[in-house]
Amino acid sequence: MSAELNELADGWVECVIEDVVGKGGIFKDGDWVESKDQDPNGDVRLIQLADIGDGRFLDKSSRFLTRSKARELNCTFLRAGDILVARMPDPLGRCCIFPLDEDGRYVTVVDICAIRFGDSRVNAKFMMYLINSPSIRGKISALQSGSTRKRISRGNLATIPLPLPPLNEQHRIVAKIETLFSELDKGIESLKTAREQLKVYRQAVLKHAFEGKLTAKWREQNKDKLKTPQQLLARIQQERQARYQKQLENWQANVNVWETNGKEGKKPGRPRLINALKISAERDFEVPAEWGLLELGALAHESILGKMLDKAKNSGLARPYLGNINVRWGTFNLDNLKSMKIEESEVERYSLESGDIVICEGGEPGRCAVWQNTGTPVFIQKALHRVRFTESYSSRFAFYYLTYSTPLERVVKHFTGTTIKHLTGTGLNKVQFPVCSLEEQIEIVDILEGKLSLIESLESEIYSQLKKSGTLRQSILKKAFSGKLVPQDPNDEPASALLARVQSENATHAVSTSKTTNKKLAKPRNKEVRDD
Repeated sequence: MSAELNELADGWVECVIEDVVGKGGIFKDGDWVESKDQDPNGDVRLIQLADIGDGRFLDKSSRFLTRSKARELNCTFLRAGDILVARMPDPLGRCCIFPLDEDGRYVTVVDICAIRFGDSRVNAKFMMYLINSPSIRGKISALQSGSTRKRISRGNLATIPLPLPPLNEQHRIVAKIETLFSELDKGIESLKTAREQLKVYRQAVLKHAFEGKLTAKWREQNKDKLKTPQQLLARIQQERQARYQKQLENWQANVNVWETNGKEGKKPGRPRLINALKISAERDFEVPAEWGLLELGALAHESILGKMLDKAKNSGLARPYLGNINVRWGTFNLDNLKSMKIEESEVERYSLESGDIVICEGGEPGRCAVWQNTGTPVFIQKALHRVRFTESYSSRFAFYYLTYSTPLERVVKHFTGTTIKHLTGTGLNKVQFPVCSLEEQIEIVDILEGKLSLIESLESEIYSQLKKSGTLRQSILKKAFSGKLVPQDPNDEPASALLARVQSENATHAVSTSKTTNKKLAKPRNKEVRDD
């Protein structure tokens, strides 16, 4: 007995697969069927690795060959109830019960091993669960071979010691496993349904936020303090003009320095005046009467694309920058930032300030996050937009609006490209944003973040429970194959007797087959023999 199976339960015995394959059974690899042997009009289906799931038949393949070709290749036809073991990942050694019951209609590829117990009457489902259990899967992994494509040979599979209980106990174990797994699957399905419902609820919360429904009561309570859309627009225009004047003064103060260095910083552009009527023109969606809509190009101080990443042409100091890969929905991955050379005259244009929204131009156009000062100046390259809003517009409010709107037509319609989509600066500047008072924006963000935090907490709990369900499934299998899942019955025939009977019957069958074969060989072949 192996050291790994030295604590077998009473009545159990150690065996290998071949020990329990009785008369009429098989334990062999599938057949070597090449592409040239296949025929899409054939009536014999070729079962492939894609069909083999972890405990279930996936029924995905659609390769065929003719019955005459299958016989020519001496293929083994599958039967319902056969165990199919995938000798290649992923995962390696997964197996399932073959469920299709049309004899002579199915064969399988060489990288699948077929097991049929025949007259031994070993419970095939018991063996399937056993082979899929963590302990046996671990033994299979230890015996894998191959440098690039890992596999388990049938010969190595045949050496793995297996714990075998009495036949009646096998049936009880299978029944108990399936009862527990059924209950577990119902719980998992409920968790997955709840997770999908949370996604729908999250989108509904965002929708209500930007339709003004989350703050309808707040507006009623503060209606005497609310500014009209025209007043909001005038305030935004004043802030944009003040910003322009400050940038112009800075530029004029540095002209002499730049001329000395031979590099002149870009002169700031004057903000265009906005027609008050445009705040509500060409609406993408309805907003409350107290709100308006405004294109980003008229709402922000500036919206720019990052610096071209051209190491050969760039000069200046090497400074850390963000690329598309560093931006996630709502967060930044700042691990291992790369550097590019940036001139002093470019620092203001391409650097980030707290509150800037960074938006992906390609990859997943519209994916964005709000930058918070990290202490170290960080810059952006051309794969990203940087949007700096006016003081009257909350970048957090804008972020949540983009999170809600990016999957919808109101942002997607501004993408360019046929195969690879991009959100150009021109397209981004045309995206319409809802405009309400800064006080209401802050109120909406507070309500949203409270609700979204609760949703994230529930999603995290669901994820944790789903992860635990996987552990519980493994725990059930571990108990099953250590003899601790169901009570034992001293009246059960011990597994050792089952093995002895199988071996005896196989030996008798082998002798009988040998005699029959010898007689056939001695008989004169004076007639043509056909395999019908």
